[in-house]
Amino acid sequence: MITTTEDLKALVSRARKTDAVALDTEFVWERTYYPQLGLIQIALSDEDCELIDPIAIEDLSPLGELLSDRGVVKILHDAPQDLAILYQATGAAPQNIFDTRLAAGFSDLPATLSLCNLIKELLEIELPKTETRTNWLRRPLNDKQVEYALDDVRYLRAVRVLLLSRIIGPKIKSWLQEELNLLNNPQTYIDNGNGERFRKIRGAGSLSRQSLAILSELAQWREAEAKKQDKPRGHIIKDNILIAIAKKKTLNAEELSAKTGLSPKAQKRYGSKIVSLTLGTLESEEDSYPPLERSTRLSNRDKETLERLQNLIELKSDLLGIDPILVGNMSELKSLAKLLSNSKATPLKQLRQTTGWRKSFLEEFFHHNR
Repeated sequence: MITTTEDLKALVSRARKTDAVALDTEFVWERTYYPQLGLIQIALSDEDCELIDPIAIEDLSPLGELLSDRGVVKILHDAPQDLAILYQATGAAPQNIFDTRLAAGFSDLPATLSLCNLIKELLEIELPKTETRTNWLRRPLNDKQVEYALDDVRYLRAVRVLLLSRIIGPKIKSWLQEELNLLNNPQTYIDNGNGERFRKIRGAGSLSRQSLAILSELAQWREAEAKKQDKPRGHIIKDNILIAIAKKKTLNAEELSAKTGLSPKAQKRYGSKIVSLTLGTLESEEDSYPPLERSTRLSNRDKETLERLQNLIELKSDLLGIDPILVGNMSELKSLAKLLSNSKATPLKQLRQTTGWRKSFLEEFFHHNR
């Protein structure tokens, strides 16, 4: 276990001389807004695996130098969450990432495989999954916990080599690289506060525009409050209470508890703020309210286009060894079908399928639909 800045610098110096390192993190994320980093695992080879103790080492910036070094590939499985945590811990934007979960999707395997199942598939090694409930902030770690943590990085270099060898040809490899390059930009994996999170709250889809506007304001305020207090969003106010407040449009602090189920403690602490946000929204112009998101309604012609599109994706994916989900999800494909079968339709948002490798994957389909 690396527990001092000096030892970390020495490890990073060795790591920067290699072509690729495997990385993983263990964290606890139950009582805080930001995940609490408990452990960082790194493998320079299958024999040379180390644990870095972020609890003992206050300054992790030497690790940041390795993360931002474009000359060394950083291999992670299902990288975004680990990258966000490492970015926050080191202040450095990781560069030259290889995500084994994503790469599996380009090498004739599902893009949703867990690391356990991927290692079993490629190396026929069964990893024990005994320590999933470990509190990684507690010290000392026992031998089982140490082995479990090291196993998460021990095989990643071998997995990368095997995945690359399974990819059919340089074109597919370049498509994978295009996807991996997105991970060089922290905006890809950091919740950049685009203000649309409120739409994912259960029950938001059935609200009126006015209630949706109230929900949007309350959700943004709660987000800032959760960050400030470093508490989970639900510890400030639960989702169902936000929905109830947005529905009732309550303008009276006393009514909040009675009509929406807000606890007396939360009402005392946040009641006046909630009321003023609600009032401010009700007094604002209607054209400032967020638009309602209706599910994409398809005409018969659209449905025929969608079916042809799905068939082509299925067929071509099978041929090229790509997981079809990487080409697009159902809602994207519906929007695309609508766009293709109706020249006057305007896309609600820039569809990924109209640029980059997805566009070249679907080129012949676009050509036939002109």
